[in-house]
Amino acid sequence: MLDIKNLHVSYGGIRALQGISLHVPEGKIISLLGANGAGKSTTLRTIMGIVKPTEGSIEFLGGNILGMKSFQVVMKGIALVPEGRRVFTNLTVTENLALGAYTRNDKVQIQQDIEEIYELFPRLREREKQSAGTLSGGEQQMLALGRALMSKPKLLMIDEPSLGLAPVLSQGVLSRLKELNQTRGQTILLIEQNARAALSIADYAYILETGRITLEGPAAELATNDAVRKTYLGIH
Repeated sequence: MLDIKNLHVSYGGIRALQGISLHVPEGKIISLLGANGAGKSTTLRTIMGIVKPTEGSIEFLGGNILGMKSFQVVMKGIALVPEGRRVFTNLTVTENLALGAYTRNDKVQIQQDIEEIYELFPRLREREKQSAGTLSGGEQQMLALGRALMSKPKLLMIDEPSLGLAPVLSQGVLSRLKELNQTRGQTILLIEQNARAALSIADYAYILETGRITLEGPAAELATNDAVRKTYLGIH
């Protein structure tokens, strides 16, 4: 579904990505792991057209998306849940969800999809008229996910969904992602600080270190790799 080849990105004199190549097959969960500053968020921002690469190619569903504006990338079928959730705090839960469908004009279906999000996240239905700024961190993460799903993405990209959440809430969010993948066939590209949790739900993973992919493989294999266990899982 997504094919990235030899991607280079620089910020001033800093080379944030140094020739990475990765692939996201349809219907799979692919995880990007790495320390802070490794280039994970830069990768997602480049796919979305927020950051311009100096070299490389990005193809989605067989077509080139490099150079497109972010709204065009969304219309192609890619949605990003950014780090820190970024919900519209003074708008209600329902208004936030409706904004997720800004590239669509099928009003009846949009309303049905909002109902579907409420079925997926019952907590949001209880809060539908509340302003998003009054929600807990876990509820805001559900809302950010729901808002992204409202664009009907073929590829859902999520940046650090469990950041700042209690472990039980974090596990709940990641379980919901696995459920989306299994019940809807949702393709997901996931950045997650909790490497153990990410590898437990992913099919395949890439490890980024200072802008380069140093290791990749089926998630189950990486979870038993000695280097990964020492560096990312804290097992010696």
